[in-house]
Parts: sequence; C-alpha cells; structure tokens
Amino acid sequence: MLRSRLFAPPPLSTTPLTCRTVSKIVFGDTSKEALVEIPQGQLYLVRPLSVKGYSELIFKDAAATIRRTGQEFQYQLVVQRAYEEGEEELVAEETGEDSVGDLLAGGEKDQKTFLLDEELQFRTDVRQTGEKIFAWRDLSGEEGDLWEFVCDASVKPETAALFERVALQCQYERKYRRSHTNAREEELEALAYSEEPIPPASPVANPVTRGPAVAAPPDATELFPNTTKANMAKKVAGKAQAPKAEEPTKAPPSAAQPQALGVLADKTAELHLFDFPTGTFILQEAKVQATVTEIGHWEYWLHIAGEGREWLGQPIVEDINPVFNYEYKSFIFNHYLDDGSAYSWLLRFQNEEDIEDFQQGVMQALWEHLNQMKWGKAKDTDRDYVMEAFQDLTMEDAPEEEEEEDEDEDEEEEDFEDADEGHRSEHYDEDESEDDTETQDKDGVNSQLAVGYKHDRSFVVRGNKIGVFKHTADNQLQFATTIRDVKTPKGKAFNPSKVMLHAEDANMIMQNLDTPNNLYRMDLETGKVVDEWKVHDDIPVKIFAPENKFAQMTGEQTFLGLSGNALYRVDPRLPGNKLVDDQLKQYVTKNAFSAAATTQKGHIAVASEKGDIRLFDRLGINAKTLIPALGDPIIGMDVSADGRWVLATTRTYLLLIDALQKGGKNDGKLGFEKPFAKDDKPQPRRLALAPSHVAQFQHETKAPISFTPARFNIGLDDKETTIITATGPFIVTWSLKKVLANRKDPYSIKRYAEEVKADNFKFGSDKNLIVALPNEVDMVAKRSLARPTRESIATPTRVGPGRRTRGSYLGRDDIVNSPY
Repeated sequence: MLRSRLFAPPPLSTTPLTCRTVSKIVFGDTSKEALVEIPQGQLYLVRPLSVKGYSELIFKDAAATIRRTGQEFQYQLVVQRAYEEGEEELVAEETGEDSVGDLLAGGEKDQKTFLLDEELQFRTDVRQTGEKIFAWRDLSGEEGDLWEFVCDASVKPETAALFERVALQCQYERKYRRSHTNAREEELEALAYSEEPIPPASPVANPVTRGPAVAAPPDATELFPNTTKANMAKKVAGKAQAPKAEEPTKAPPSAAQPQALGVLADKTAELHLFDFPTGTFILQEAKVQATVTEIGHWEYWLHIAGEGREWLGQPIVEDINPVFNYEYKSFIFNHYLDDGSAYSWLLRFQNEEDIEDFQQGVMQALWEHLNQMKWGKAKDTDRDYVMEAFQDLTMEDAPEEEEEEDEDEDEEEEDFEDADEGHRSEHYDEDESEDDTETQDKDGVNSQLAVGYKHDRSFVVRGNKIGVFKHTADNQLQFATTIRDVKTPKGKAFNPSKVMLHAEDANMIMQNLDTPNNLYRMDLETGKVVDEWKVHDDIPVKIFAPENKFAQMTGEQTFLGLSGNALYRVDPRLPGNKLVDDQLKQYVTKNAFSAAATTQKGHIAVASEKGDIRLFDRLGINAKTLIPALGDPIIGMDVSADGRWVLATTRTYLLLIDALQKGGKNDGKLGFEKPFAKDDKPQPRRLALAPSHVAQFQHETKAPISFTPARFNIGLDDKETTIITATGPFIVTWSLKKVLANRKDPYSIKRYAEEVKADNFKFGSDKNLIVALPNEVDMVAKRSLARPTRESIATPTRVGPGRRTRGSYLGRDDIVNSPY
C-alpha cells in the first residue's frame, strides 16, 4: 500500500540493533522528530465492557511514533493517520477543503497523542498470525477501554522490539526523572504491564449489544484467551463499581442570593456544565430560571435555579468572559470560586428573542459595573458596539471544521532543524555555578523585552541589567553580552521601567519611575546612559512610542510622548525641555491614556484606562475617530502598518477593529484620516479564549487570565498574519485569517513551566517568537504551538536543566558593556 509522502516516515536503518546500541542511536540523536517509528499499522479503539459497541477502527492505515516533547523526561506516543496515494485528494474533495494541506492539518482528527506514562499500562502481544500488537489504556474512556495498534505484517520483528524497548525507557525517565542510561533491566521490565491480556480488536461477536437490551456475552475465552469465565463475570458485574480514570466535573455549591433591587433579565433555559475529563458540556437540568439582578453600588448578580436546586450565584464582572452564540441560542460564561478554581457554564435558550433579552441584561449589568453609569445614558451606537463585541458565531460543542494549515508550512519546516524541540532557549551567563544560583533573588526577574528591527538582537531587562541576545541564521538565540549596573549620567542606579529601541537600534530610550518627567538615552555601543532629557516641568511621561511603525530602522530622532491626558512630540535636539509646544494636544478631562501605537505613515492610535480608543492623523489636533469603550481598561495597543487593523489588549480579551470605512462619503478612507459617520461605528471583533479553555487554564494554574500587550507580526514587506500575547505560563497566537473567517478557536497555545513575562515576534517573520520567562529567554517556532486541548493545556514546556547549554541567570562574571 502506498502512503502519502506527507506522512512518509524517515527511512529505518536495516542494521541489526542490540540493546547496547539502542540508547546511542535513538536517544543520542536529537535532530530527528521521532525517536522510533512503526511505519504502518491500524489503530482501533476497543471497549470490551461498553454499551457503545465493542471495537471501532479509527485509522485503517497509520504510523505510530514515539517523540520527544519540549519538557525534559516527557515523551509522547503519537499515532498518525496515513492516506493511500490519491485518497487525500478524494477526501479533500468530499469535505470541501481548499487543499490537501488543509485536510492533512486536521489536528486531532488525523492524529492521536498520548503522554507516555506508567498510567497508560502500555503492553504488547503477538497474535497467532504473527502480528505484533501494542495496547494502552484509554484514560478518557470507561473502565477496560483500550487503544490498540496492530502492526502491519511487513513490520520487522526487530523494529517492533525496538519500539517496545524505547516505550519502556521513556516511561522510566518520566517516572524517575532521570536518564534511562543506567536503568537496570528489572526496572524496565517492571514497567511492562502484563496483568491483563490484550483483547482482540475485531471479534466476530460483540460482548455487549447496543441499547438497553443486553445479550449474554460469548465465552470469555473468545475475548480474553487466558481469562477464566469466573473472572470475566466478575469484571462485568463489577463494572458499575469500578473507579474511572477521572471523576466527572461536579457543580460546586451555589453562593447565597443577595437581595435584589431590580431585575434586568429573567429567562428559562437549559443548563450545561463543562466536563474537564471529556472536554464537553454536560446537561445538568433541562429547565432552569436564569436571572440578572441589580444589588446596589454598581454591583450586579447572575442567579440560576432549577426545580428544587440553587445551581449558581455569582457577581457579574469582566472575568465571567461572556460569549453569546446566536446560531445555537447559547450563552457561555465562567464562574470562579474563592479558592481560584474555575468552571465553564452554558445556558441554551428556547428562542432567539430570549437570548437577545438575556444578552441585553448581562451586557447592561457588565457595562454599568465597569463604567459606573447607567446604560440608558450611552448613545444607541455605543450600545450596539458593545453588544456586537460580545457576540460569537461559533460554539464550543458545535461540529468541528477541519483545521486549516498555514500555506507556508513547508517553508516553516526548514526554519528549525529540530522539529521535536521546536525552540531554542538562551540564558545570560556562560558558566553558571551553584553560588550563582543561590544569589539570583538579588537580580530580580526578567521584566521587559525589546526586539531589534535594524539588527538581529533582542534585549531583556532584568532589574538594572540588560541581557543582549543575537538572533542566529538558523533561528536560535545566542547570548552576546550583559549590560550591567544601569545608571543615570550622574551615577545613580535605577531599574528601567519602560524601554524602546531608537535610531537604528543604536540607542535605547528608557524611563526611571523616580523621575516621571524625564527620559534617558543609552548608547548601546558602550552600554552607558549618556543623556538625561527633561521632557516638561509639569507634564510627565506615562507612555512613549515611535514616530511611525518603522522609525527605529531609521535615524529619526523624534518620538511620541503621552501623559494621562496629553499627547505630544518629543524632540531630543531641542534646548532645555524636549516637548514640542506646537504639537501638544492636552485634554481638560482626565482621559487616563494608557497605550499608543503608530502606523507606517505616522497615524496614531491612543487608548485609555476607560477603554476608549482615539485615532489621529497627526499630533496637535482633535482625534478623527473616537471608538467607544466596552469598559475594560486597555493595557496595550498595536496597529497594522497600513492602518487597517487596530489591536487593543485588555486583561481578559483583545479587540481587533477594522478602521477601513465601507460606504458613505468616506468610503475607502481609514478612521485615522476621516471620521466615521455617527451611525456607522467600526465593528469590533472580541478575541477571547473560549470559556471552557479559560476554565481549563485556571484548573491547571489557579491564575486568572491576564494578557500581556498583544502585537502583530512585523516586517517591512510583510503583511500582518498573526497576533501574539501571553497569559500566565501560556503563549497564545491568533491566526488573523481564521479570525476574519470566523473560524472556531482560531488560536494556538504553548505552555511553559513558568510565567511568561514578555513576548514578541522576531522582526520580519511570523514564524519565530521570542519569549522572556522569569529567568530565561526562548526563541520558539510558531508551528510548535498547538491547538488548545486538554493535553496541550496541561503539559508545560521546560527550558531549564537538561536542555540548557548556558546558565539560567545573570551571573557575577557576565561580560560588561561589550559592544555588539
């Protein structure tokens, strides 16, 4: 049988292998994605005790591999579907996929992944026909359920033996957290599960029929050749009492209902709860009453009660992460307990009118809570804007579409030569000693990241030190130097609170919180702060940003400055104060400006803690467009180079806004250039994690969602295709193409073992991400991020001991002030 070249395995050596050479050949070479592979076989899901049916053929033609993960001592067993030659084109045609690449990128549909752990009870057997069988528990299934991989007859016995051997070695490393090199034979054999035989994958008769009528099972010896009838009967009888791998998620007790001062919404609906083990919403009660009430002092309450049970009571705040899906008439939201645990709930309404009324009540409550003013005082267009932002076109339990593969995947394959590793980490000092490690708290942790445009360098701020890292030709990070003891020109040490590369990456503009009206210029060639600039006697610097999107690639000297209620230009060449007086726009009201970004033409987007966004075509005048606030403070801004897309970051979601006007007298103009009509506000797209994923994130980390400022990929000739941000230990990227196509879950994630402090794209590429962790810096391939699944959310990547080639921290003997 011919297999698609896209799934073709690397050629296996025909040289006989001994146990002594297995380690050297398999574990010694980290440049291969697969440690070992069975190139051809069939994957079955066998349920000997289930009413769902006995055996299901999952992949009729598949390859099984054992791969490294990004975490030390962690390995995956991966079974990937293969297609016969020409089959993929036929299936693509039937499913309506745009390309074979789209079809083959089907994620979980065409690939099953399992963490190699002793809990899998990995076992092997040989059929009378000579076929080798590998089997392991289905941890998300019922008692007795097994995955079985039946090797093709063409698979050589030594290949199967090697696969079994490597699987045991991987389990050994995970269990004991050390290399298998010195493992004793009896320790490996102890991991070979042999307590129960493997049932056949395709029996003549099913042991249990579907539906309520249960037929007598066939003779037990037909199913379990070495099991007695008494033992089999005991298994069937004890099935109901057998513990499952993981208990279903249970609803927590409801909080007491406070006294209501008024009712904003009151509707009947079905109530569903997200179940962590199965990854689905489970019906809790078919008819509940859901109400939104006002309880005073700009506080509001969501209450859900059924017949004889109080299901839920919680305040309506931004963390509930509300999503309204009109196609399925559903409202999905999160519920947090005092101990930090999170749950995801779904209300399904009877008709569209009910969900419209309930959304009106929820959004009015949330908006009034955030803005502390009555909903009725907002303009009609502003209310419509808020309502549109919280609508969703897809739902978590809707049928999944095929995942779309990036068109340039083949190019990405060449970006990193080690596909299983998928990233390169770097650290600050060349030789870390135990003494160095013990004194790290004095240095603090990494806090900021600045990525060079003109030169392939990244700069990481850590206390009053700055680490410099070179981007190599093969997309790795290479430690270059450390700039230590950042000081003012007068010799006073300080920790930079904000930094920006400037003037062809030759300078770094930085701020000291102790002197809010001043800025400092560091000459990166010498690693010294050479200038202190007083911007203005009375106007502080809260934010600063480049003159235009690519200003740092040029010798441009001026840049933007903002205070809480003023926007101005800074010119370091001016004598005395550096603020340009005739390019100052100061507001009487407290706008609480919080973030700014510029386009390639120098158009300016400014956001505030109130959540509104102003678009300017130049400094010194009123904004052309004011985009209303949803109520959440905006902590980060970015704009596409052409000004079409405005990206704002709040703590719990991103806002993507199309600034291009369509229709009317300003058709084709940007909101930076001409104002939108009063009744034609730009439609926002709220990019939020699915409530079920938020609940899983919180279930794993006990930390609330808190995004870092999101950014587009950036390059002189590159279109924006991807958005990057992070929350806690998770890096998250959104595909702009999937967002605009309203695809379900258009984001991918990668989990680290520690909190991500800062993140950005490498300049000129959307394929390589640079990540600053508390004590390390990592360059990671975008393709190593995965769809958010139970496993990808739960499995962290470590870039620490065992993978490092350099120390983790700024050590005492770092090179100081060395030019790059």
